[in-house]
Amino acid sequence: MNTAAAIEVRGLTKKYGSKVAVAGIDLTVERGEIFALLGPNGAGKTTTVEILEGYRVANSGQVRVLGFDPATKGAAAQKWRNQIGIVLQSTNDAADLSVIETISHFANYYENPRDVKQVIEEVGLEEKVGAKVRELSGGQRRRLDVALGIIGSPELLFLDEPTTGFDPEARRSFWELIRTLKSEGTTILLTTHYLDEAQALADRVGVINEGVIIEIATPDTLGGRNMAPAKVTWLENGATQELLTKNPTEEVLKLSQRFNNQIPELQVLRPNLEEIYLRMIGELK
Repeated sequence: MNTAAAIEVRGLTKKYGSKVAVAGIDLTVERGEIFALLGPNGAGKTTTVEILEGYRVANSGQVRVLGFDPATKGAAAQKWRNQIGIVLQSTNDAADLSVIETISHFANYYENPRDVKQVIEEVGLEEKVGAKVRELSGGQRRRLDVALGIIGSPELLFLDEPTTGFDPEARRSFWELIRTLKSEGTTILLTTHYLDEAQALADRVGVINEGVIIEIATPDTLGGRNMAPAKVTWLENGATQELLTKNPTEEVLKLSQRFNNQIPELQVLRPNLEEIYLRMIGELK
């Protein structure tokens, strides 16, 4: 196994009774990259991530996270946990503590925590610094979850649906925070149902379905996206015309000659990441 990688998985399987949740997957996440794991509900995505986080034990296979087996217990496991950050889909913390009290409390668990006030600013909770956790809105509570995930200066950060409940502006601000963490050397494993989020953030994406990883690629090349036929549309005789072509430049030049370099409402579109993803998991023909 490649112990230099942040995450290395070989032949990972997990069963619940007779149900196979993860069917022998291989996965490598390099240090310093943002890797998005995509898949529908029940695909094995959450089970895989929980094994990587040490919350579940695999039935078989090899797993190394920062060179460590997450199934290991004892003092070594505690040292390893100091190196990772986790943002779960939902958490239950002391609702009567304030935002700053909660983050300060969690900071005490780590050897090298980030500055509490800086983290509060980074997640956009400056105006709620003294508010009780139970007084926060859903989106604000999600920002607190992110703050708790990054307060320990993790080498590896797990983000499970991190922007659920965020408005568009908050999502964009969060994306900038993730890019900042990456620039500081943090490795990030992201699960998300927002395909634009994966497109904007991920160096590579993996698609898992029915316990099997279908493909791992960059967002631009997943499923042959970069080679897929382009759809060229334009307005002619009062109606929208379209054609599919592997040579859109050639077709646009032909149209340009026809329309004397003024092609009405011209658009050249390739399949977006969401369309490719839905085809891969069988939800779009």
